[in-house]
Amino acid sequence: MRILVFGRTGQVATELVQQAETPAFETMKPIFMGREAADLTNPEACAEAITGSDWDAVINAAAYTAVDAAETDEATAQLVNGTAPAAMARACADAGIPLVHISTDYVFDGSGTNPWRPGDATGPLGAYGRSKLAGEQGLRAASGPHAILRTAWVFSANGTNFVKTMLRLGDERDALSIVADQVGGPTPAADIAAACLTLAGNLASGAGPSGTYHFAGTPDITWADFARAIFAKSGIRCAVTDISTSAFPTAAARPANSRLDCSDITRDHGIARPDWDAGLNRVLATLRPRP
Repeated sequence: MRILVFGRTGQVATELVQQAETPAFETMKPIFMGREAADLTNPEACAEAITGSDWDAVINAAAYTAVDAAETDEATAQLVNGTAPAAMARACADAGIPLVHISTDYVFDGSGTNPWRPGDATGPLGAYGRSKLAGEQGLRAASGPHAILRTAWVFSANGTNFVKTMLRLGDERDALSIVADQVGGPTPAADIAAACLTLAGNLASGAGPSGTYHFAGTPDITWADFARAIFAKSGIRCAVTDISTSAFPTAAARPANSRLDCSDITRDHGIARPDWDAGLNRVLATLRPRP
């Protein structure tokens, strides 16, 4: 099976490179296109990369992920997260190729306390969420075989993420104040990569339906409690004080409720919700190996 992957250096793309070498996905032959080969600010070039070869599936693991920067650079965010995926989707639909696309909890307004289901009304709070929602809409409008994978709170041993930030700050300080009124499921990038490959294989073989799916780690937790877990597992003595979102202002508003109902992806594609604790252990084994 030949799979085209947009992205090479991001958290999920890096894990896709590693996952593709495991026995579970040994029949897949992903070809990775980084920015030098397929720049998402040039949507038509991305579409041409799809039509220029005989692919069995396409995975879009590339995105504009600078949430705060998007508030002042929404045009670029829309181009990369909205226009480019829509162009990919049209090219895939014309060729009958399934497209797996990663989206986000930021398409919701974060209200309430119930886990968001895929069919719930969207309402992004900022530019990043609006750009990701535009990409989703482009995939659906193309009407080809696809899977939109909404996820949240991604972490890994690579790139920039909360786990790595906490390890750095925990080494530097004796105490930190961390937001405790935002709740979600931290999600290991390795599990997202595996889910993407499974979805691509299922769609290419007709083993599961198209649709929008949620995929986030379990159990749900606050950022403050996640920080405590990171420190406890890594042996860092850093006290955590709970604070409200209002005490830590950012350029872009964050959803207070990022809980995601992941039952549909289990029902349709047999993909279980990942345990973030186990994923965190794997990441820390890489970042903080014990003697």
